[in-house]
Amino acid sequence: MARVCQVTGKKPVRGNRVSHSNIKTKRRFLPNLQTKRFFLAEEDRWITLKVSADAIRTINKKGLLVVVKELRAEGVQI
Repeated sequence: MARVCQVTGKKPVRGNRVSHSNIKTKRRFLPNLQTKRFFLAEEDRWITLKVSADAIRTINKKGLLVVVKELRAEGVQI
């Protein structure tokens, strides 16, 4: 899974690069992905996730354990 957030599912989208003369050419908008290690205290181990900046905020809000349970329910191997 390249350039896809494991938590939110964000992936690159397509759009136009618009020049000063209003010429439009195709471009990609890439998500702000970070490879981040989290300590899962309940299992006493580190997990590595490829997450977007938005997903990091979601993990801070909901809690890591809740997010990991949701991922495992979807069938993601962690």
